[in-house]
Amino acid sequence: MFKFPFRRRATILGLVTAALLAGHAARSLAADYATILMYHRFGEDRYPSTNVTLEQFEEHLEILASGPYNVMPLDEVVEHLQAGKPLPDRSVAITIDDAYLSVFEEAFPRLKERGFTATLFIATRPVDRNLPGYMDWDQIREWQAAGFGVGSQTQTHPHMHQIPIEDSRRELEVSNQRFLAELGLRPTLFAYPYGEYNRAVLELVRDTGFEAAFGQNSGVAHGYNGFFELPRFALNEQYGDRNRLETAINGLPLKVNQIVPEDVVLTTNPPLYGFTLSADMDQERQLRCFNSKYGKLDVAIIGRRAEIRMPGPLVGKRPRVNCTMPGPEGRWRWFGRQFLPE
Repeated sequence: MFKFPFRRRATILGLVTAALLAGHAARSLAADYATILMYHRFGEDRYPSTNVTLEQFEEHLEILASGPYNVMPLDEVVEHLQAGKPLPDRSVAITIDDAYLSVFEEAFPRLKERGFTATLFIATRPVDRNLPGYMDWDQIREWQAAGFGVGSQTQTHPHMHQIPIEDSRRELEVSNQRFLAELGLRPTLFAYPYGEYNRAVLELVRDTGFEAAFGQNSGVAHGYNGFFELPRFALNEQYGDRNRLETAINGLPLKVNQIVPEDVVLTTNPPLYGFTLSADMDQERQLRCFNSKYGKLDVAIIGRRAEIRMPGPLVGKRPRVNCTMPGPEGRWRWFGRQFLPE
């Protein structure tokens, strides 16, 4: 039997090992998900529930700039997910809702200094009326000219699930007209005001021509459940510390389907809530679900099916149930659902 000389065998072994390592590295870089962050106000201490302090925001940007993270424009993230194109692992998009003046005065220069961009979701009426504390159209044009994104959040920022569907249709039509007149575009991305919607609103947004829509439920965005209920991690003074941010930007998707109830507007409360885990979610026995009122919830696993039971009605305007599962490398899979009790 012919044997390679030792030196040649060592060289071949080294090449094979390098190829295997390169293949592993390439796989680790390929992802079908991204974390989307959501902000509202910056340095406006009177509004702690929607504000981050400037110190918090600067720490967030430093973490994103110095760690293994890939900050991308939101529209590019959506394009990759819809086309099935791989994203770098730990891809992150930054979104901001409501076009408050502190976005322009505080966040905008800090983002530019870091070389990051963000997408601003705008309700057009406060801007049209030059309301105090909001950006104006000239500032939004400056934002846009710098390569930052613009998305829609209707005309008046209503509770869309509580108004007639024709009123919601007009909200979208009028705001699109204003965007076209002021910015020369119709946004392709939409954020539900307050993260609120029902199935009829979701279908209206899709049929109006938007390519994707975003809520305010926590989780890692992917295309497994479509593109009109994409989650975002909200950051504010209470939920904006380093641990919260790093949990979010190192997160992995918890892929589920056959979600019951399908509509987040509850006709029965407490809901009979459940979903089926996708085949590659292989730690089903470690699934944990939580609610702010009840803490850890009872979870029954039957095959791939998870049934979550609340000890009482979900309370509050927008109660949430967050489910997590351990993933590789100490990371967490995350799926959140925001409900709307009638």
